[in-house]
Amino acid sequence: MTAAAESPGVSSTQLESNAIGLPEVLFQSVTHMAPAVATALSIGAATGFAGGITPLAVLFAMIAVLFTAFSMAELARHLPSAGGMFTYVRRGLGSFFGWLVAWSFALAEPLVMPLLLGGFGFYGAIFLSEYLNVDFNLAWVPLAILCGLLVWWLNYRGIGLSTRTGLVLGIIEITIFVLISLLLIVNAGGRNTLSVFVPGADGVRPAFQGMIFCLLAFIGFEAAAPLGEETRDPRRTIPRAVIWSAIVVGVFYVFNYYAATVFFGPDKMTGFLSFNDGDPWGGMATQVLGTLGGLLVVFAILNSSVANANSGATAATRSLFAMGRVQLLPRWFAVVSPETRAPVNAIHFQAITALIIAVILGFVLANDPYPTPDGASSFGPLNVYVFLGTMLGLIFAFIYMAVNFACIGYFWRERRDEFNVIKHLIVPVLGVLTMIPAALAVIGGLTIPILDVSLPAYESALRWCAPIVAVWVLIGIGLYFYLRSTNPESLERMGEVYGGDSTD
Repeated sequence: MTAAAESPGVSSTQLESNAIGLPEVLFQSVTHMAPAVATALSIGAATGFAGGITPLAVLFAMIAVLFTAFSMAELARHLPSAGGMFTYVRRGLGSFFGWLVAWSFALAEPLVMPLLLGGFGFYGAIFLSEYLNVDFNLAWVPLAILCGLLVWWLNYRGIGLSTRTGLVLGIIEITIFVLISLLLIVNAGGRNTLSVFVPGADGVRPAFQGMIFCLLAFIGFEAAAPLGEETRDPRRTIPRAVIWSAIVVGVFYVFNYYAATVFFGPDKMTGFLSFNDGDPWGGMATQVLGTLGGLLVVFAILNSSVANANSGATAATRSLFAMGRVQLLPRWFAVVSPETRAPVNAIHFQAITALIIAVILGFVLANDPYPTPDGASSFGPLNVYVFLGTMLGLIFAFIYMAVNFACIGYFWRERRDEFNVIKHLIVPVLGVLTMIPAALAVIGGLTIPILDVSLPAYESALRWCAPIVAVWVLIGIGLYFYLRSTNPESLERMGEVYGGDSTD
């Protein structure tokens, strides 16, 4: 660790140690997945592809994530690092692949907050127009800014308040959606059926196409890792949080979309996301619980947007702080508040950039990929969520594949005496295989090997997601070889940024 940053109001570059335990760390992962907003928007977007077998697409994504979560937990037992996936991949596959994971994460994690600001702005505008009769087309802009300021304040006040707020908000949103889903199942009556888990005439292709959006709903189960420096007993706490967050939220998603599909009607699910002017869950909740139901759903989604933006900003600002601490970024990013021990300048930077990205993209994507219906509020912020979410889904699909390969490499090379064929070979290989369809679905215009499932190319703005990610990765590859030949010590400093306590 480097010396303290010399800056007014800063006494050291040490975060608050032993500040949080399993409940806070678990809900850092749970809220990073944003159960309510992911149910409404991430998996909601999957319905346009998966239709009546959306529950099957969710189940596929859950299985894929659980394989990866198990591999990650096995690595975390020996590498309880603040760097999480970077450390795992670096130790298991070497510095080149570790660098690519860090480089990919540097693009992905800061996009979580603007993505959720879009979600908050969209549903906040629905709340104003539907329940308060305040309707103007750009209402989402001040609402997104409001959400950004709230997240900034929660992060500024320190890790304890930030993560404990996430715990409370996570419990609230899960409780509301479980209640609504239970009522949907009861009201579906004789329409309840397990056929929603069985491929229809188009086979499994719709489920694979929808799977990338379902995978997006799980992104964040690994979000406990950056808190290793601030967590009590991280060798036990981090693996448990990773596994249990994936299980709890996975069951939650499957339950919700079984309920939605049997109530709404499997044959109508391709039009689900645009139903009720983009608020299908609010519309269904109103049918089974009156106005109170719609209000509860909107409240849960707004609550979820704040919680997820908060946890995403927490993870992103810790990475910016660490890079400033070892001078890969200006030391300005390493400034820590003497009162709250929070990385204040990193928090300011994340909040400002997130607001700029969310607002500008909201105007650029005003009618793409989803056009705004006549008389409805702007779909711009919804499109921000879908566009950034698709990019994130692709990035994390490849990162999760790398973690699975790293599990094999680490235990084979460094822990041969513990190597178990099922735990450290079969499970990771299955984790890789189950991620491939999701990644190929984003790229589009390809055929899934062996299964012979053709995936059409995107025609909307989503066609730019894969090229943007590809360009970022190519830049990272070029930068790696440039640094290795001209400044190899900088690559070692990247290890300090993401490595944390990585000794066995």
